[in-house]
Amino acid sequence: MSFFRYNLPFNRKEIVDFLDFFLEEIIWTDFPTEENLSIFENQLKVILSKIYTSSDFDFKVNSIINFVTDLRKEAEKLVVEYFRNDPACKSEIEIVLSYPGYYATIVHRFAHFLSVLELPILPRVIAEIAHSRTGIDIHPSAIIGQNFYIDHGTGIVIGETTVIGDYVKIYQGVTLGAFYVSKDLANIKRHPTIGNNVTIYAGATILGGTTEIGDNVIIGGNVWITKSIPSDARVYQNSKPIVIEPKEILDKNNYSI
Repeated sequence: MSFFRYNLPFNRKEIVDFLDFFLEEIIWTDFPTEENLSIFENQLKVILSKIYTSSDFDFKVNSIINFVTDLRKEAEKLVVEYFRNDPACKSEIEIVLSYPGYYATIVHRFAHFLSVLELPILPRVIAEIAHSRTGIDIHPSAIIGQNFYIDHGTGIVIGETTVIGDYVKIYQGVTLGAFYVSKDLANIKRHPTIGNNVTIYAGATILGGTTEIGDNVIIGGNVWITKSIPSDARVYQNSKPIVIEPKEILDKNNYSI
């Protein structure tokens, strides 16, 4: 008797190789060759044939092929946005090769498009490849606007029904999540809506499908939000760090954390 009763349609490495080829030879190149475009199309057909056999198979394939042009434009535009935002960045090549937020966002655009096409399994596998490589967990069904900027990125979680507007900046450790997890909520909006020009600093947690963050809001680090915030507001923790000078420490063992 086999312990694992499912027959996997493909192995993870097959999708990793497919995604790497797609990004490096089709998206992050000035002029993808006809040969590479043909290789990508053939790889795509092989993978999709293992999970999708409906009558509109050719339509799905052609839709993805046509999406390539849009994603290339998005990838180029987003490099400019990252370079504009990060004073530590020395070149655009540095962004493409080393920035986890940029990588996670471009992969999400691809995974989201596959999700919109209602293809099974593949969008989530691709999203999880980005998650494992960057520490940034974005569900492929999340809707994210233009010029999305992630700084650092480690530990970010963006849930399935999240909606994010344009020109939003998110820092490490941010969670856009649900109040609680239950299978009977599968078809209900469980995650927040973020407006345009919003900045969310490190460690902030925003929960709930009815929670809406208005335009031009700045959310400080480590805040916990479960209610809607109006446009142009500022949200922050009302606390101050305590600094004890060395001369005030009489006994190194007489303190608590």
